[in-house]
Amino acid sequence: MKIVVADDSRVMRQIVIRTLRQAGHGGHEVLEAENGRQAVELVQTEKPDLVLSDWNMPEMNGIDALRVLRGAGNDIPFGFVTSEGSEAMRQRAEQAGAAFLIAKPFTPEAFDDALASVGVRP
Repeated sequence: MKIVVADDSRVMRQIVIRTLRQAGHGGHEVLEAENGRQAVELVQTEKPDLVLSDWNMPEMNGIDALRVLRGAGNDIPFGFVTSEGSEAMRQRAEQAGAAFLIAKPFTPEAFDDALASVGVRP
């Protein structure tokens, strides 16, 4: 299974990848994107099974990346891993087609629960 991890912070991408391993999802192939535009490109070229994206990124933010994918008819499971987890953001994410939103700080259990909700098993 392929997972795209999109975040403009290399350190945060590594934290997300480490948390995936801690949640028992270390066997998946992980592709990294520095912004939403790269995430969209990876989805189009690599056909991953899941996108984990930050909300705020340069060039193209996560919600715009999700809208581009949905606008192109792509229904890949897409979840946010972001520092803001307000109810308004959760509603915006859901309305745009996101499967879940994990707010920082997060736990391996939160990742496992979110991934299980879209059928991703360790």
